[in-house]
Amino acid sequence: MTNPVLKLDANEGPVIDPAPLLDTIADELSGLLREYPRGTSFEEALAERFEVAPDRVLIAAGGDEILDRCFRAFGGPGRNVVLPEPSFSMLRHYANTSGTEVHSVAWPSGDYPIEAVLEAIDTSTAMVFVVSPNNPTGAVATVTDIEATAAAAPDAVLVLDAAYAEFAEVDLTQSALGARRVIVVRTFSKAWSLAGCRVGYAIGSTNELDALRRVASPYPVSRVSLALARARLERDAEQVAVGVERVQLEVRALQTLLAELGVETQPSQANFVLLRVPDPNWVRDAMLACGVAVRTFPGAPMLEDAVRISCPGNATDFERLTRALRTVFRPDAVLFDVDGVLADVSQSYRVAIRETARDFGAAIDDVAVNAAKVAGNANDDWQLTTTLIREAGIDASLEDVTARFEELYQGTDEKAGLCERESLMISRDALRRIADRFRTGIVTGRPQADAARFLERTETAALLPTVVCREDAPLKPNPASVRLAMTKASAETAWFVGDTPDDVVAARGAGALPIGVLPPGAGEELRAALLGAGAATVLETTDQIQELLR
Repeated sequence: MTNPVLKLDANEGPVIDPAPLLDTIADELSGLLREYPRGTSFEEALAERFEVAPDRVLIAAGGDEILDRCFRAFGGPGRNVVLPEPSFSMLRHYANTSGTEVHSVAWPSGDYPIEAVLEAIDTSTAMVFVVSPNNPTGAVATVTDIEATAAAAPDAVLVLDAAYAEFAEVDLTQSALGARRVIVVRTFSKAWSLAGCRVGYAIGSTNELDALRRVASPYPVSRVSLALARARLERDAEQVAVGVERVQLEVRALQTLLAELGVETQPSQANFVLLRVPDPNWVRDAMLACGVAVRTFPGAPMLEDAVRISCPGNATDFERLTRALRTVFRPDAVLFDVDGVLADVSQSYRVAIRETARDFGAAIDDVAVNAAKVAGNANDDWQLTTTLIREAGIDASLEDVTARFEELYQGTDEKAGLCERESLMISRDALRRIADRFRTGIVTGRPQADAARFLERTETAALLPTVVCREDAPLKPNPASVRLAMTKASAETAWFVGDTPDDVVAARGAGALPIGVLPPGAGEELRAALLGAGAATVLETTDQIQELLR
């Protein structure tokens, strides 16, 4: 059984033990559930923490709601906002829904583009946004940038989105609060690990916060969420600081690992790392096939080649992440199933299944065989043939079916066996290039003798030195055979190329990256089944594996 997917695509905070927090609010839970929420006392606690007057703090349903209110309070037709991009995607959404024009300034990486920001400000500028650390790049602005922006646009609202401020080397909050018109947006969703509670808050100028209150719905945050966030703030500040330090270490370690793997990253002072890769969708799908969810940005300007990976904040999950990255970008081994992947068995095993069934009085066609393969637990062709014959209402023993199957496949003195019809489905040159870079081998349900004969006939034995057959381990979908092959190849990480859902399940269970391939005659139902089982991708031909291994 594979582990649940490790979600590193949403920049949520480290996993925490909820029991102490729930115990803290247990005695007052009845009131928390029954009464309408009021956040006044919590706002006072936050005001004390940031050394401002209570009327300069506003609690809302996450930082997102505060940003939405900013556009409703200060934006609208005829107004514009200055926004360095790429940035938090919801800012564009809020601008569009409020009819606010966006003056976009390019900030794909590096220093904050202060000169371009100042040039973009005009008399219709309602707000200037500074998202620092920036999501999704991790880049930061400086105190000087904040001061210059505030001075250049005294009549516009300076909005500092500081959702990731806890992870930054410098927290810009206090510097921003010196501006005449300012709103600093912070959240309990990231460093404080309470994304599910939806508690954010703004610190800012009194008049600006009053404007945000006027466009609010009543009681935006539940009493339970407020109580949990308040308890977290009062009890766990030291624990949060330790968690932040752990994430910062992971960010640096992740960047070091990716550099070793030849992957370009950007400096980050958030809880994530942004990768630049030729095919981000492949990286996303391959990581998910390894049990780790990461974020891509299809269609987003300046992010077409980007993958964002959050750091989990604990050793166990970080090890899962780093193993997945090593598997995707630099596997130790590339392993292959034989039938339908290296060997075209459309005229051998498939014919043996049909003719054996016919000899027992059952009319079995390729549609039925394909359906059985797609359904899974069908890696043993002897057993599969027996099952299909019995499903046709004919009593047949596995022993008798196997004997007839083998006679057809192996051949007799009078008639050549179907095995002679098999051909290699990948070019030897391609296989040689793969073997030059990776440890290679096969994991097959074939008996050892049949596997050896195919490798010898196709002159590929030297290119596939690791061999695991039906005598060596339980058949797929049991992952033991793939694990054994990885052990024999001295491989900590591997790709496994197969043509059935059983292959995919076995690969995932062994911690290998499953790659699907369509054998001759396969339809779209097999592609869907392979992807549904968890394959990273499905190739049209085995030769295409070279393109992924570049």
